[in-house]
Amino acid sequence: MAPTLEGKVAIVTGASRSRGIGAQVAYELARRGAKVIVTFTSPNSEEAVDELVKRIERLQNGSAAAKVQADLRQVNAPEKIVRATRSAFGDRIDILVNNAGCELVKSLGDTSADDFSYVYDLNVRAVLLMSREVLPYLRAPGRIINVSSVGARLGLKDLSLYCSSKAAVEGLTRCFAAELGPQGHTVNAVNPGPVQTDVLDGIPKEIVEMQKKSTPVESRLGTTDDISQVVGFLAEESSRWITGQAISASGGFSMY
Repeated sequence: MAPTLEGKVAIVTGASRSRGIGAQVAYELARRGAKVIVTFTSPNSEEAVDELVKRIERLQNGSAAAKVQADLRQVNAPEKIVRATRSAFGDRIDILVNNAGCELVKSLGDTSADDFSYVYDLNVRAVLLMSREVLPYLRAPGRIINVSSVGARLGLKDLSLYCSSKAAVEGLTRCFAAELGPQGHTVNAVNPGPVQTDVLDGIPKEIVEMQKKSTPVESRLGTTDDISQVVGFLAEESSRWITGQAISASGGFSMY
């Protein structure tokens, strides 16, 4: 892999799961030469994050990695993450991947105000606050890449909070793109379909099977690498004329 991101500094939130999209995205950006900060929430995840940092160090291609523990449901977490990034790699940031998120499967009748906060504080508010915190240090042409979901444009039973939160991420993406374009920055969303991760274990199996059968490319689930390649492209200079877009990375399950 050519070092297309050599000299770039990236933040990837929610990179703690060894089978997760965030970990693979962090590795892919590093494979392209970037220095990467990876975030995690629980002390139970630290071992997996340490292994990710070691994998990146073994690339020996000029990339680097560092970790920071921060709960993005807390409003001070973005400041902590940016402070750690500046401490590790200097005052300039080039790429932000807002990947941290959660799902919640609940019927409308069982959904509470606390459930709303549980999902929206992480899936939506953290995207806004992380982007705001990075902005003073974002070096043009900066890249903000938000991980949404094909669920943003679907109506799925018992997933109203998750799907609506991802629709909100699409809305933020378009507004950020309009606002930050004059500064030379691009803002895009990547909408994965069903991907083989731990998160998928929480989605009702009948929904997953329906999605697989409706996926034109090989009727299969996506892989974390399928998604990381799209994010990697959006982080590069070659994506400079793409902004405000929600890209369906779903094997054709959702065609926009």
